[in-house]
Amino acid sequence: MKGIVLQGITKSYDNDVILDNLNLKIPGGKFFALIGPSGCGKTTILRMIAGLEIPDSGYVYLGDEDITHVPVNKRSVNTVFQSYALFPHLNVFDNIAYSLRVRGLKNDIIQQKVEKVIRMFHLEQHIYKSVRQLSGGQQQRVAIARAVVNEPDVLLFDEPLAALDLRLREKVLLELIELQDSLGTTFVYITHDQTEALTVADQMAVMNQNGQIEQVGAPKEIYENPKSVFVANFVGTTNIIQGIMTQQGDDWYLDVDKMICIAIKVPVDFEIAVGEDACIGIRPEKILISKTMLIGFSNNLSGKVHAIVYQGRFTQYNVRLDNGYILQVFEQNEEHFTKEVIDYDDRVYVYWQKENVVLLKK
Repeated sequence: MKGIVLQGITKSYDNDVILDNLNLKIPGGKFFALIGPSGCGKTTILRMIAGLEIPDSGYVYLGDEDITHVPVNKRSVNTVFQSYALFPHLNVFDNIAYSLRVRGLKNDIIQQKVEKVIRMFHLEQHIYKSVRQLSGGQQQRVAIARAVVNEPDVLLFDEPLAALDLRLREKVLLELIELQDSLGTTFVYITHDQTEALTVADQMAVMNQNGQIEQVGAPKEIYENPKSVFVANFVGTTNIIQGIMTQQGDDWYLDVDKMICIAIKVPVDFEIAVGEDACIGIRPEKILISKTMLIGFSNNLSGKVHAIVYQGRFTQYNVRLDNGYILQVFEQNEEHFTKEVIDYDDRVYVYWQKENVVLLKK
């Protein structure tokens, strides 16, 4: 399957630079998610892949073909928009068949292709209904079916689930994963919702508010090993602690306030010297909280419980450390384990291993 390459892409609107010399490689046959805050340029990238926008400079490749200036209708690329963009005056069958008729295909071929995707998306009972009669989830399926029926090399999704409620969104996400797996088509999924991206993507890219790519990798890699403060904060929740690097024997420490030292394990590919300012991140679920002093951990600090927030699957504890820093801790709510009761203002200890600490670029 063909992938997408964006090379040296620059794009401005009214002298406002949205993308500046952006380079991105999207592998063929994969589910690729592009995430970032609103206004960072995600949709601009999608529109350039689709042919709806032309870069001021740079190139867009589909496989080995330069498609930078190829018209929309000549590209093997289809888009599923946030608004679905269905034709309200047409029924489900005619919405899906529309692009096939524009291409001038014979009626028997159109019938065959439409019926195939109708079965794929379980729309048999709705085939001759007006799209106005359908629920949001059903309309979403029609929009995707209309894009799939052309068998494009690339399918683009622009915040496609924004209008759906949480339960339906989760269901459609799983359906998209199954669809991509069965088709083998290159999917490019644009969203500002990091949970959606972590759920669906084989690979993902994180953009910052300035339109720059901060990090590209598998979802697990980006979540477990964010390379910058921006990525650590944008993808999930992270405790960020700043200090000065120190060394005692073979052990490295982050000296936070000359009273509390946090042992860290420095990645081999991250160059930092003793005495330099540094920033580390610790995911809240990597931290253990207890009212009992425990041994066997690289790091153990003490403080008071500042806030408790029940989140369903887990409980969030905000612990004010002795130096005043507030540390977030996520504890899974697993009822089959006997758990100590922790309440507001309790004196507690927090523990984590140095292997769970990452060093972050500011």
